Amino acid sequence: MIILSTGGERSRLGISVQKKTGNAVRRNRVKRLFREVFRLNRDLFPSPCDIVFTVRPGFADNSMRTVQASVSRLLDGGKQAGPHVA
Repeated sequence: MIILSTGGERSRLGISVQKKTGNAVRRNRVKRLFREVFRLNRDLFPSPCDIVFTVRPGFADNSMRTVQASVSRLLDGGKQAGPHVA
């Protein structure tokens, strides 16, 4: 996850899922999960900022609960100024 503060009006989300993660159905499911976590938890993310999630081939989380817990854990560990890479 990469977070970069911007001077814009609102936060933006980018999701990168490698083809090695699975077929198109699997990749789209992963993207939907991350979009929904972002939508439901906007208050956890610094605002305004650009957030980029990069999903690697070993990603095995298929439930909303596990993805949300992972994102929360990443955000809690990185309360610092400037770009954040987790």
